[in-house]
Amino acid sequence: MYSPVFLTAAAEVLDETLPVIDEISSIEDIKDIQENLNPGFFEKFLQGLPEVFFNLGIRILLAIIFFLVGRKLIKLIISIVNKSLNKAGTEKGVITFIDSFLRISLYALLFLIIASELGVEAASILAIFGSATLAVGLALQGSLSNLAGGVVILLMKPFKVGDYIKEDSHGNEGRVTEITIFYTRLTTIDNKEVMIPNGALANTSIVNVTWLPARKIDFSVGISYEADILKTKEVLTRIAKEMPGYLGNEEPSVFVKSLDDSAVTIGCRFFVETEQYWNAYWTLNEKVKLTFDSEGIEITYNKLDVNIRQNG
Repeated sequence: MYSPVFLTAAAEVLDETLPVIDEISSIEDIKDIQENLNPGFFEKFLQGLPEVFFNLGIRILLAIIFFLVGRKLIKLIISIVNKSLNKAGTEKGVITFIDSFLRISLYALLFLIIASELGVEAASILAIFGSATLAVGLALQGSLSNLAGGVVILLMKPFKVGDYIKEDSHGNEGRVTEITIFYTRLTTIDNKEVMIPNGALANTSIVNVTWLPARKIDFSVGISYEADILKTKEVLTRIAKEMPGYLGNEEPSVFVKSLDDSAVTIGCRFFVETEQYWNAYWTLNEKVKLTFDSEGIEITYNKLDVNIRQNG
């Protein structure tokens, strides 16, 4: 890193100063040394400084060029990898994870090359990197757990981008929008973003609501004991078949679920498309109320009858 001129001048300085340092015993000796010291070595030292700064400036300029070119190459490599993964039909969550991991790795390699260009030995860089990795690993055990959790999620695939999930550790639920190295992003029904550590997701129970293409609606309604049960079952069957997303591969199951104190509870179960589940469920509630009113089927509710007796 240093030029031969600079090193020669520094050596001459040491050769002339080290022998006289041993002879210093008082302030008078220091004054005598200052008077007898050859002033030419300072000139040699100063003459070597421009070359040193010139070489250092060249190295810094090359490091900046390496960084700019390396950044362009990293973007190009990541773009090629993403296009290849998309063409291969890879899941979006896997693509996001690989993108993040590849970006961090390539930038670490780039900074290693730049440090080497500035004159830092590769062995020293690796030693420092190893020590720093150990220290960071001990300090960021949670982050490493999240990294391992992200790998487990991508390998086991309990969910993917676009699925609607519920996790049991904190009760968060929403549609998965992104799976990164350390976190998974969810968008809730009321359009809030939730970031959950991958380590927590990998170590808790997860309900994947949209994993299967069909969901079963489990509906029940209480009717009065005076109502016609057979007619009620017929009406419920007809209503179920009219629901949006209804899957006709299986007849709706309509049955007497229980005989309660003030009502006969009628149950109804049928399959609908997963994406139409809530639309069908809400429509079913409205349709049952309107149809039962028009058919004269009484839906029971809690009420209090008061009888007044008069003496005589």
